[in-house]
Amino acid sequence: MTNVKTGLPFPDKKAENLNPKLFLLFGKPKTGKTTIVSQLDHSLLIELEPGGADFISGSVVQVDSLNKLREVGVKIKEYGKPYKYVVIDTVTKLEDLVLPYAAQLYKQTPMGKNWTGKDVKILPKGAGYYYLRKAFFAVIDEIQTWAENVVLIGHLKDNLIEKEGEEFTSKEIDLTGKIKGLLSAQSDAIAYFYRKGPEGFLNFEPSEDVTAGCRSPHLEGKTIKVSEKTDDGVKVSWKEIYKF
Repeated sequence: MTNVKTGLPFPDKKAENLNPKLFLLFGKPKTGKTTIVSQLDHSLLIELEPGGADFISGSVVQVDSLNKLREVGVKIKEYGKPYKYVVIDTVTKLEDLVLPYAAQLYKQTPMGKNWTGKDVKILPKGAGYYYLRKAFFAVIDEIQTWAENVVLIGHLKDNLIEKEGEEFTSKEIDLTGKIKGLLSAQSDAIAYFYRKGPEGFLNFEPSEDVTAGCRSPHLEGKTIKVSEKTDDGVKVSWKEIYKF
């Protein structure tokens, strides 16, 4: 097919998807991140940190190892992938859960065949972080086969930055080195969640002090109200985020 504007055989195409398939959400502890994602319709919340979802109603499964996480994935596929959303709470904890897998990958190499350690992060000259990244992203890729949309919740990490002689704190997701950068690049949307009084907001607008951003045009550069505390509990709306 020819492009009518240029005459070249490269036709214009329409966007295939508006919604973020891989959504990275982070914020301060106890601000309500788990509460808002638990109210996504047709979602499964996979809780990796003990007690984090004890006060949450809905489809929740608690997992304390990579093997158990994979067992959950097998069941999801066996039942025809019934969830529209799979939520991982937290992706920060997931980095810890993949350490045994990273060690296994290293032991499969000529250099690591006689290694008896467990934590690849202590390998000389930071060599083990390659295997940690390899294990982490293999699991992220696996999780994305379980549902159309995946939400990753992360902890907040405040970094002290100096610019032009002044210090300020930047808000970033708490992940190791290159994993943070690579996951941010792979994600379709990154939002910082915060509360202002009874209201909760998702900030998709990147700035010097906040890591955020989005490929979805309807979210780009915006701050969207998603929750509000009322006398009857927390009212949550995702209609401005996921459009169907």
